[in-house]
Amino acid sequence: MVIEIKADGIWFHGSNIVLSELREGSTITQWKELAEAFSHQPTILGYDDNGNISHNGKEKGYLYIIDEPVEIGKDIYQHPRTTMDENAEFLINRPLKVKLIEEL
Repeated sequence: MVIEIKADGIWFHGSNIVLSELREGSTITQWKELAEAFSHQPTILGYDDNGNISHNGKEKGYLYIIDEPVEIGKDIYQHPRTTMDENAEFLINRPLKVKLIEEL
């Protein structure tokens, strides 16, 4: 599956806890539905070529957006051990402020 990244796009993070800031090493994505799925803390997650996500997560989740500018290559980098397609998930190099946008 091809995932396009927009330099000025919205970045998301999904978690099962309430946060105001992500710590260095956390994952973010521009794929909103992927962040939503991760918020439920699945042990198994997959998706098909059409972007339909399946997972076994059961926990209450919270969806966040990154609430400050993000520079690709400086603040974030591709997850080096991901099993997902390129551009699906990134790791952050520094703490980033987040804003809660939805309880899931």
